[in-house]
Amino acid sequence: MHIIVIGAGISGMMSARELLLAGAQVTIIERQQAGRESSWAGGGIISPLYPWRYADAVNLLASNSQKAYPALAAQLAENTGIDPEYLNSGLLILAPDETRAAVSWAQQWQVDLQQLDRQQMHDIETTLKSPVEEGLWLPQVAQVRNPRFMKALHKELENLGANFILESPVTGFEHKGANISAVKTADRHYFADNVIVCSGAWAAEMLRDTMPQPKIEPVRGQMLLFKTKPGTVKRITLWDSHYTVPRKDGRVLFGSTIEHTGFIKETTREAAELLHQCAIDLYPRLVDYPIEHHWAGLRPSSPGGVPYIGRHTEYENLFINAGHYRNGVVLAPASAKLVADLVLGRETEIDPAPYGFDAVRD
Repeated sequence: MHIIVIGAGISGMMSARELLLAGAQVTIIERQQAGRESSWAGGGIISPLYPWRYADAVNLLASNSQKAYPALAAQLAENTGIDPEYLNSGLLILAPDETRAAVSWAQQWQVDLQQLDRQQMHDIETTLKSPVEEGLWLPQVAQVRNPRFMKALHKELENLGANFILESPVTGFEHKGANISAVKTADRHYFADNVIVCSGAWAAEMLRDTMPQPKIEPVRGQMLLFKTKPGTVKRITLWDSHYTVPRKDGRVLFGSTIEHTGFIKETTREAAELLHQCAIDLYPRLVDYPIEHHWAGLRPSSPGGVPYIGRHTEYENLFINAGHYRNGVVLAPASAKLVADLVLGRETEIDPAPYGFDAVRD
C-alpha cells in the first residue's frame, strides 16, 4: 500500500512512522522543510496546558501518548544518534482557583497531582516569584526539545525508506468518483492508494474544495529563548497563558502569545516586550540573561482543541490528522496510531468517533 502524507510536522511524520513500521510505502509532501512550522516553534511540553479544561477526547490521546514517549524518545536517540532530550521536569501550575476541577480530573485519569503552598513551591523552584499563594504540581510531566525531536524523527523516517518531497506546496487534488486519484503540486501529480492531510494550520485551506471542511484556523504564538546558566530554572511553570520551559543545557524558553492574525507569522516588538516582562516577573533572575532568540509559529486551532482524525466523509481514501492546537507534541503518538489504524483497516485502540468530521466540538 502506498500512502501520501501531506505535511512534515510532528503529526505528519509520526503518522508516516506508524505506516512505515507497518510495512506501507510512504511519500511525504511538505510546503517547506520538514518540521519547521508549529512543531518546531512550540515548547515541547508533554502535557496539555490546564488539562482539566479539555474534553475527554483530548485527555485520552494525551494519556496514551505520555505512556509512549519514554520509549519513543529512546528509540529515536538510538536509531539516529540525535537526542530528543526527553526530560522529566514536572509541571507547576499557578491556578489556585481551578483546584477543584484539577483534583477531579486527576482522580478520573489517575494522575499524580499535588497541592502546594508558597513554601512548597519555593522548595520545588527556588527562583520562582509566585504571584499566588498556592500551586498545583504534576511531578510526572516531561518535555522534549521539539526541534531536536523533529530532526531525529526526520532522520529515522529517511532510514525507514520514506520519500520526502520538500519545498513543494500541494496545489489541489484530482478526484475520481469517491476517491482522490492524484495529489497535485506545481510541477507534477502524485498517485497513491490513500492520502492523509497532516498540514496543521493549513489543513482547512488544503481541503477548501471539499465538504465538509474542518474548522481549523491559524493562531499565532510568539516565544522567547533566554541563554542562561544550567539550574537557573528547573521546572516547567504555567501561569495564565504563559509557560516557562527549562532545557537541559540551561536555556529557558518562555511563551506564548495567543494572536488571531491569520497566516501572518511575523514577530512583533510588543509581544517581545510583553513576554520579557512576564518572564522576569515570574523569574526575576532572568533579567540578567540575554534573549537569544524570538520567533513565532502558527498553531492549528480547532473547536475545543479536539483534533480531526479520521476518514473524510466525502472521499473513501482521504484522511486527516490535524487541528491539535497547542497540544501537537503531546497528542502526536496516539493521534498517529489512530489515523494509521484507520488507514490500514486495523482495529483501533481508541474510539475514533469524537475526532470525526461530523463530531460535535465545543
